[in-house]
Amino acid sequence: MTYRCLLQMVLLLCFSTTAFSRSYSLLRFQQSQSLKECQKLLGQLRSTPQHCLEARMDFQMPEEMKQEQQFQKEDAILVIYEMLQQIFNILTRDFSSTGWSETIIEDLLEELYEQMNRLEPIQKEIMQKQNSTTGDTIVPHLGKYYFNLMQYLESKEYDRCAWTVVQVQILTNVSFLMRLTGYVRD
Repeated sequence: MTYRCLLQMVLLLCFSTTAFSRSYSLLRFQQSQSLKECQKLLGQLRSTPQHCLEARMDFQMPEEMKQEQQFQKEDAILVIYEMLQQIFNILTRDFSSTGWSETIIEDLLEELYEQMNRLEPIQKEIMQKQNSTTGDTIVPHLGKYYFNLMQYLESKEYDRCAWTVVQVQILTNVSFLMRLTGYVRD
């Protein structure tokens, strides 16, 4: 009787591990495709003169964002989710001075929202299971970075040049997210 129960538990564990790993492969593929679409949509936004980029400042991008190879799969998911959420929040601000197409912004927000929905169940599971990790330590740094971006937009009263600077930062973030998505492996 015990042997039979043990065998069932082992089979269940093997099946759930296989299903979970397949979901990571699917998730990586979906995230990759969606991030490519985000990059394309960001590229379609009307940009402003080059002189706007002279107004750039150091937003204190976390060092961890420059060294993605340190991330484990679970850390990558936590960081990706946080970054998507922060980018989504920024793009819901007043961008009327930019001349950007509302349709493109809506499509971009939809892509970001779908990505967060795909990641949320796994992110919650990781948060419940996990002790302190690299992902846990970078999230507060990300919060500060995105807070600095928001402060910059607010201080410039959401003008066109400020949005151009932030657009470049978001494009950099999406490129980082694409590389980081590669760490979501089985």
